[in-house]
Amino acid sequence: MATPTFIDRVHLYAQAGNGGNGCTSVHREKFKPLGGPDGGNGGQGGSIILVVDPSTSTLLDLQRRPHLNAPKGEPGKGGNRAGADGEDLVLSVPDGTVVVDRHGEELADLTGAGTTFVLAAGGRGGLGNAALASKRRKAPGFALLGEEGEFLELDLELKTVADAALVGFPSAGKSSLIAALSAAKPKIADYPFTTLVPHLGVVDADDTKFTIADVPGLIPGASQGKGLGLEFLRHIERCSVIVHVVDCANEEPGRDPIADLAAMETELAEYGGFADRPRIVALNKVDVPEAADIAEMVRPEIEARGWPVFEISAATHEGLRPLKFALAQVIAAAPRAISGAPRVVLRPKPVDQSEFTVKLGPDGYVVTGSRPERWVAQTDFGNDEAVGYLADRLARLGVEEELLKLGATAGCTVIIGPKDNAVAFDWEPTIPAGEDKEASPRGTDRRMG
Repeated sequence: MATPTFIDRVHLYAQAGNGGNGCTSVHREKFKPLGGPDGGNGGQGGSIILVVDPSTSTLLDLQRRPHLNAPKGEPGKGGNRAGADGEDLVLSVPDGTVVVDRHGEELADLTGAGTTFVLAAGGRGGLGNAALASKRRKAPGFALLGEEGEFLELDLELKTVADAALVGFPSAGKSSLIAALSAAKPKIADYPFTTLVPHLGVVDADDTKFTIADVPGLIPGASQGKGLGLEFLRHIERCSVIVHVVDCANEEPGRDPIADLAAMETELAEYGGFADRPRIVALNKVDVPEAADIAEMVRPEIEARGWPVFEISAATHEGLRPLKFALAQVIAAAPRAISGAPRVVLRPKPVDQSEFTVKLGPDGYVVTGSRPERWVAQTDFGNDEAVGYLADRLARLGVEEELLKLGATAGCTVIIGPKDNAVAFDWEPTIPAGEDKEASPRGTDRRMG
């Protein structure tokens, strides 16, 4: 079975690159055996970035490789040489791609050529010992580890970007109409669901150009997923006008133009979000004499709703010019529901002046916060001097003071970080901190003894 070429929804696992570790090195040359620290910083991990590319119309490439991995940053080197940054993984996506996280929250709505979004950020590289040198630590015997790159599990959904959407039952003539109005060449036949993917066409109306979408046929129950269901309705969310294409030559039992209109409106109402969108009704196939009679008969009832009505034939092009200019006029007066400007949903973190919190839990005192958690991840716990440096940072931030306020005592357990990636300590409140302490030999810390 052939793989479909149009894909409008994919599930991805995005792993950005880890940052490179910093380097611990001391400059050595003849007559200068200890010339000072010269370990370079680790490189930045590669990020995963989405870019809107007008030449891309499907998410097929991403469906074929849902596990995305950006390169890691290189570790730093001696001689103050920084590690190389990991190369960003840049992926092309169609205009109208929406990024949704695994909880259903919208992260970005990408519209407009060139719009970019960082899907997963690469980890920062660790500082080398040259960058960590201070008055007290003239030659640090440690460096910081690189941070892990971001990992996200998410969905990409494609919502067609068009000014007008052709809505109608299967075989109502939508494909023929878009082919007649534009240069689009959709598949055309007289059986249900000829259109399985959206087609876009550009229509010229003198000095006005607009895009029109021919999307899969609508049937009763589509809003609950019947037939092509939501695969259809998602693609008309962005349009500024809905064109009901009604088959006046249909002879199926229980089908007539008024009943078809009512069924389509019911599905749009069930799905929601289209109540404010203007409607235009195109009574199609009037080149058939019986269909022309039916169109003339139902026209007054439809116009009574306040909807403009056009009797057309996509086959013979009858009535298409008035329809085209009416569409241009409505589109000019009713901007697209989603403009062409890029939309990114920003999720600001709550303002926390202390930058950390300390709470007493069942297993001990739990410290959370972006800075303490990041510092723990950067620490090489096999190096006592690195652990002492972490203790200094936490004390300067105020963590030790907060622990004392909450009644923490020597030997109690202190946990830093979220439950699935935490580090536990036996806390010793008498450990001093600051830059005025007696220096320890490189790679050690007197407080860790």
